[in-house]
Amino acid sequence: MLRFDSDYMEGAHPEILARLSAMNLEKMTGYGADALCGQAREKILQACGCPDGEVYFLVGGTQTNATVIDALLRPYQCVLCADSGHIHVHEAGAVEASGHKVVGLPHRAGLVDADTLRAYLEAFYADPTYTHMPIPGMLYISHPSEFGTLYTRAGLEALAQVCREYGLYLYLDGARLGYGLASEASDLSLPDIARLCDAFYIGGTKVGALFGEAVVFPKTGICPHFFTTVKRHGALLAKGWLLGVQFDTLFTDGLYVRIARNALLQARKLRSVFLTRGYRLYADSPTNQQFFVLPESDAKTLAEKVGFELWARLENGEVAVRFVTSWATTPEQIDELAKLLA
Repeated sequence: MLRFDSDYMEGAHPEILARLSAMNLEKMTGYGADALCGQAREKILQACGCPDGEVYFLVGGTQTNATVIDALLRPYQCVLCADSGHIHVHEAGAVEASGHKVVGLPHRAGLVDADTLRAYLEAFYADPTYTHMPIPGMLYISHPSEFGTLYTRAGLEALAQVCREYGLYLYLDGARLGYGLASEASDLSLPDIARLCDAFYIGGTKVGALFGEAVVFPKTGICPHFFTTVKRHGALLAKGWLLGVQFDTLFTDGLYVRIARNALLQARKLRSVFLTRGYRLYADSPTNQQFFVLPESDAKTLAEKVGFELWARLENGEVAVRFVTSWATTPEQIDELAKLLA
């Protein structure tokens, strides 16, 4: 069975496994206070160009989003996002469980633009009864988006400007950030993201780590007592060094972006396999998520031997499907897929 369901289906990059094995019996200080976590934080802040920032390590994406959003917002505030956003659709109400309403906005292939955000906020504050409603306190975005699309530097700058005008935090979900940074279609860098966002996280789970996400606050003091909030959410890992060693490895010699490039290379090959056989794109993604329109009968036949995600049911007996490559996808797997499609 070939698997293109997601980018967290493999274990970890061999360099991470080798380091974990080599230090397996060393005794390490707990809760992220060890030297490895400190070293990883320094490397991440250097890569982000914000040496005075703060970095915290959490285990998974939903856990990270729920904790960061709850930590930054006042109890009466809500968070805005694309109505396709992960916190809105696929996180089981984790944000709402902490008391913060999630409000979906119109989007363009997963991306929220500044004009849409401004129009929503203008209409919200023009309503004389707005004080009876959850007050917008944050814009949540994903880069890459749920459709594999990317924000441009200009687009992110425009969003940041609107957020500043209306007093919103700008928070970027980087679960697949490595694949965005490695894309030739992207003009956004880590320093750009650190300059424009109030908080973001660098995803490890989907980009080479066994597990783990690195939350970055580019400026000290943006989120006081975040460590305590992590603990309160049950999100503090006792063996925090397991996260530190993984991110220290990923941010040594550019490994994080280097391994992401393989996923993009294989995604381009996968895309070509479908297009040369007459299938069309559902969304034009320059990253490791690829979306195609297939007759439902073709999708059912393919699903007998290949794992992928049914994205949407369309008209005329067609479906939209998602295929995802990863840092570990091999050319042989793409070749085998091509044979099955043939």
